[in-house]
Amino acid sequence: MRKELTNQELHNLAMNIVGKELEAQGYEFMGVNSELKKNPQFVCLKDRKLHFIVVRNVPYPLDPKAYDEEFMQKMKDHAEKQEGEAYYAGVGLYNAVDRSLPVYLNEDYILEYEGLVKL
Repeated sequence: MRKELTNQELHNLAMNIVGKELEAQGYEFMGVNSELKKNPQFVCLKDRKLHFIVVRNVPYPLDPKAYDEEFMQKMKDHAEKQEGEAYYAGVGLYNAVDRSLPVYLNEDYILEYEGLVKL
């Protein structure tokens, strides 16, 4: 029986994808928050500077590169107060057979992710 991934599971999958990229790029994790609606998802240290990273799972047909500018400005202001930098990571996860269908557990999916966007 097919099991549709929940919003929390999609969020966790998006965070795993971004987290692996951060790890590969040498970021040191100071804090990780996988709870929906709690931001940022990652607080990392790299080159002696704090990096605040907001991760979003973006459903089809929305553009993973588009973000809430007002909200992200608040995150950028917060990062600057900490002498850090803010980033947005939009992750599109889509059903591989038909993008309009949900993503199912243990089934192929399409990943649309172009890396961190510095704010």
